[in-house]
Amino acid sequence: MKALIISADEFEDTELLVPYYRLKEAGLEVVVSSMNRGTITGLHGYQVAVDKTLEEVDSGDYGILVLPGGKAPGSVRKQPKALAIARDFFTGNRPVAAICHGPQILASADLLKGRRLTCTASVAEEVKAAGGLYEDRDVVVDGNLVTSRQPADLPAFLRRMMEQVEAGTAVEAIVVIN
Repeated sequence: MKALIISADEFEDTELLVPYYRLKEAGLEVVVSSMNRGTITGLHGYQVAVDKTLEEVDSGDYGILVLPGGKAPGSVRKQPKALAIARDFFTGNRPVAAICHGPQILASADLLKGRRLTCTASVAEEVKAAGGLYEDRDVVVDGNLVTSRQPADLPAFLRRMMEQVEAGTAVEAIVVIN
């Protein structure tokens, strides 16, 4: 199994690194992708090497998409390739896990209509405007979509994300971090 993290500078460090290491712990190969090669830097200074550009990603090679937060989703959501990857996951009913500002990418991809989800409070109105059914809870699962609000919710988020992987619904994993 593989995990792909798609991210950009100013990602929330824990929302990228904790899922990254949890997926590795579960035996998945983890690949980091961004707009450009090199490194990306989190809000708290952690640097992560980029293995692939977005253009090099074939979404069909992965089985779960994870969208962490921070300020990075603001950059990633402007990338047509990132939106196409998210749409491919929803079309294929493959698992998608988004935390904090991560759902902004799903809003930009027009994927939230009628979906129950949570996110950071500052994004709640945008989620509702995109047709999402916002719930202020530590984790919300709606079919293939797993969402959480903030770093403090990571234990619940990871538990539900890993249920998707362990249930065999995910053959490979993509983590989109921003």
